[in-house]
Amino acid sequence: MTYKDTLEYLYHRLPMFSRVGAVAYKEDLHNTLALCASLGDPHRKIRTIHIAGTNGKGSVSHMLAAILQCSGYRTGLYTSPHLKDFRERIRIDGAMVSEDFVVSFTEKVMPMIDRISPSFFEITVAMAFDHFVENRVDVAVIETGLGGRLDSTNVITPELSVITNIGWDHMNILGNTIPAIAAEKAGIIKQDIPVVIGETDPETEKVFRDKAAASMSPIHFADSQWEIIGATNNGRHLELRVRHVADGRTADYALDLTGIYQMKNLVTVLEAVDRLRSVGWKIPDDKLRLGLSQTKKLTGLHGRWELIRERPMLVADVAHNEPGMRQLIAQIAATPHRRLHIVMGMVRDKDPSRLLMMLPLNATFYFTMAGIERALPAEDLKEMAAACGHNGNAYPNVNAAIDAALSSADEEDLIVVCGSIFLVGEINMLSVD
Repeated sequence: MTYKDTLEYLYHRLPMFSRVGAVAYKEDLHNTLALCASLGDPHRKIRTIHIAGTNGKGSVSHMLAAILQCSGYRTGLYTSPHLKDFRERIRIDGAMVSEDFVVSFTEKVMPMIDRISPSFFEITVAMAFDHFVENRVDVAVIETGLGGRLDSTNVITPELSVITNIGWDHMNILGNTIPAIAAEKAGIIKQDIPVVIGETDPETEKVFRDKAAASMSPIHFADSQWEIIGATNNGRHLELRVRHVADGRTADYALDLTGIYQMKNLVTVLEAVDRLRSVGWKIPDDKLRLGLSQTKKLTGLHGRWELIRERPMLVADVAHNEPGMRQLIAQIAATPHRRLHIVMGMVRDKDPSRLLMMLPLNATFYFTMAGIERALPAEDLKEMAAACGHNGNAYPNVNAAIDAALSSADEEDLIVVCGSIFLVGEINMLSVD
């Protein structure tokens, strides 16, 4: 097969969450374990760090990968979903997996695919493990897809588990209460393996402590160990001063991820680094700073308050759930602008009204949709928004909507594209090379 043929096969032969939603979610680990067994159990041959959470897990994964890479470790990184190129999901030291490997791996596992009918995600997880073993990585940072307990990535026994935070998302799969969602995420906590929790929450703290106690896993709440005591944003870097609560030491970091919500993610990363150092990982302070200052360059992370153009300022952010939207609104409020333009598209299985009610009433809206089956039609989103007091026009795709916003905006205005990861991935001006 050619690479193009292979992608067509993967996208259309296998159930893919981004296309069909919850029916692609497999509520057990049997297929992943069977795939890995057929490959010689690659997940048992690499050192890993496991990252889960409602929001921030992508940023934390990329930051940790950049830090480890700068510290001299050959570092694998598995994340999902991709924005433009399937190969974004699997990287080593920032380099995407080769087209040839994707083809050869797919051909190798076709008999297993016919036998057990795995999901798209299950195949990509096994592909990542196989690629990392073949290329002899020192460590692989593994981001969960959905939840944790039944997520395909949860076949690993990591060096460290990290759970960034818990919020409302994927309730149809993970549960209808915050503690229920937390219990699913807590499923990545393993026997005797330390876990870092990014944010302390009265609704979830007991869930995590109980799971950690049952697993005899040392538990560390990052926000009780670190605090941000100074922050400035020059547009290109978010410059932060942090203090360690226990010993009072301070440090300054410049992040190339400039969203103010990265302050919480930095605290999580710093505690994760401290835990790794405590068991022998060599992560010098200068390499820690370097990794944080070049995360986007080193790992290819995109879509987190990403500046695409200036005057008018055009920013893309993958905020698509209630906690993410709350952070995005705070970022908008902190960004100088004259008028606000919001280009928005969502998927069917979210709760559009809940998010729409959160958005500023003084914005001009441009409703659109991503080119996937799960996308909520732009006209439907427009009607829901009107009921929430937001008016605007509907457009067939995100680039048409952006063109309309650019035509209406003055140089001092702000245009924000949000609502769906898949929508951001279709922006023509966004490059992931």
